[in-house]
Amino acid sequence: MRRFEGFMKGVNLGGWISQFDKFDKAHFESFITEKDMDYIKELHFDHVRVPVDYNVLEDEEGNIREEGFGYLSNCLKWCEERDLNMLIDLHECFGYSFDPLKDMDRSKFFHDEALQNRFLKLWKEIAERFGSYPDRVAFEPLNEVVLESVADAWNKLLKRFIEEMRAITKDTYLIAGGVMYNNVRTVPLLDIPLDEKIVYNFHCYDPFRFTHQGAYWVEDMDPGFRTGYSETEEYFEEIFAPALKKAEQDNVPLYCGEYGVIDLADNHEKIKWLKDIHCAFEKHGIGHALWNYKEKDFGLVDESFEEIREDFIKIL
Repeated sequence: MRRFEGFMKGVNLGGWISQFDKFDKAHFESFITEKDMDYIKELHFDHVRVPVDYNVLEDEEGNIREEGFGYLSNCLKWCEERDLNMLIDLHECFGYSFDPLKDMDRSKFFHDEALQNRFLKLWKEIAERFGSYPDRVAFEPLNEVVLESVADAWNKLLKRFIEEMRAITKDTYLIAGGVMYNNVRTVPLLDIPLDEKIVYNFHCYDPFRFTHQGAYWVEDMDPGFRTGYSETEEYFEEIFAPALKKAEQDNVPLYCGEYGVIDLADNHEKIKWLKDIHCAFEKHGIGHALWNYKEKDFGLVDESFEEIREDFIKIL
């Protein structure tokens, strides 16, 4: 199977210019700095996935925020200086969010032409600014489409997105994921125009009861619930199989844009999980980006990480 070269082992910068606690310039300028990028390079990652929310890049009326684009430009500069690649992920757009804590109609965006036009307008702005770096920057249109019922509408919007991007940049990698929170089992539902720079994307937090044990935002999850990891590499082989078949059939690289275990889990159980999922990634040449570099309940920059740091680097 083709590989997503340059994006084979990465980490997410969630919580920086996406999913932040409040819109705060001091936070944006300090949460991720050049020192963080040095450490990311030291941990042998080859790229960063950069989630960004629309309201960093544009105001509520759709006017461009130059300062917001400046954060992406700074990140690109830091990446270039360290020979890291960068994936720009629009984590939320005007009219749509995956966030289960936000009360909204999650189907409206996929059937509302005005919302989609605004989404594509923002993406054209991103492409005009970063499409001239096809060997360094990739584009992911939208994080985690929640509803399975919008799969066909999502395919139609992806087709429009690909056409708009290709009118600006022919060689930038475009990352397309499925539905049901970008579940790996929904990759076969993708039906989009293909070229040499299309990549199929999924997220993997399976088994969910292990990776999200005690998560406060998960419905019916007991905050005190704890469990170990009891699966094997074959578990991932089985759940990845349909996506691998689709990718091989279409000759498209496969990429896992998010995977990880909540910080409440036992560190040694995390390592067991990480070994198994990485074995499957490596066997099939699946690129991947760990969730998350810092904080957001999945961070690897804290004191407890030091206990497993060497094992972690070996697995990478």
